[in-house]
This record gives sequence, structure tokens and C-alpha cells, in this order.
Amino acid sequence: MKFSDFVAADAIRSHVDARTKEGVIREMAQSLVDAGSIAAGDLESIVKAIMKREDLGSTGIGRGVAVPHTKHPSVSRLVGTVAVSHDGVNFESLDGEPVQLFFLLVSPPDRPGDHLRALENISRQLRDETFCRHLKSAKGPVDIQHLLEEADSHGVAS
Repeated sequence: MKFSDFVAADAIRSHVDARTKEGVIREMAQSLVDAGSIAAGDLESIVKAIMKREDLGSTGIGRGVAVPHTKHPSVSRLVGTVAVSHDGVNFESLDGEPVQLFFLLVSPPDRPGDHLRALENISRQLRDETFCRHLKSAKGPVDIQHLLEEADSHGVAS
């Protein structure tokens, strides 16, 4: 599975304003609403579902990366977005470090395979230090989109 299969390009944020875990999740979910990927009426229940998932254990996987995600009946296909916080946000990460890179996923409950493949793709790409460094220093959403496209075509960003 490629980033282009699930990342809504119009929802990518190169700078999040939020300073809290819930704030970042809300800002990213709102960007999916603004991009037309999720319905405005579903925003609150999606944010609540993601926060409930966070209560089970932080999706801050370490090295400045978090992958907040949930399954939600309001979506018919996997949708996601990417955001960057230049200052970092306390996300209760496994390594205790602030998070700068966020990949948010919302998938239909009846498509667990897509959800897992997207998580695998994200985790594989994020093992590439150069890819992460380029994402963190991206100047705008278009730069992030180009990095994702490059990762899709080469398997890893150069």
C-alpha cells in the first residue's frame, strides 16, 4: 500500500498550531473534513474514537513520530493525513520525546487489512532517517506531498 492510496493531499499540514495531543488530533481530523475526506458531522465522534484508542496506549512510537488512528463506521475507505509540528508536542510517546511527525488514519471497521497495510507502510518508511528529516523540514504541504510520492515510487525517500 502506498501513501497515495490513503493520504488526502488537500489535508496535509506542514505546520500544526495545536500544543496538545487532543489538539493535534482535532486539527488533523478537521483538515480531513476541510478536504472533504470525512463528513463534518462525524468530526467529534472520530476525534473521540482516536482519543479512546490513545487511552489504550500512546501511538507515539518514538523518534518524534506518532500514528494516531481508529476504525470508524462513517468512512467507506481508508483516509489519512500527515502533519508536522516544528516545536514538537507531548504525545506521551514510548520514548518520552516530543512528537513532530504525525500520520493520522481513519479506516472502515470492515477493512482491517487496509488499516494494517497502511500502518506497515508508515512504519517502514519512518525507519528511514533521511525521509523523517526531510518531512520535519518541509516548507509546505506540497513539499510533504512530493516526499510521499517519492517514497511511493522508490520505496524509500532519497
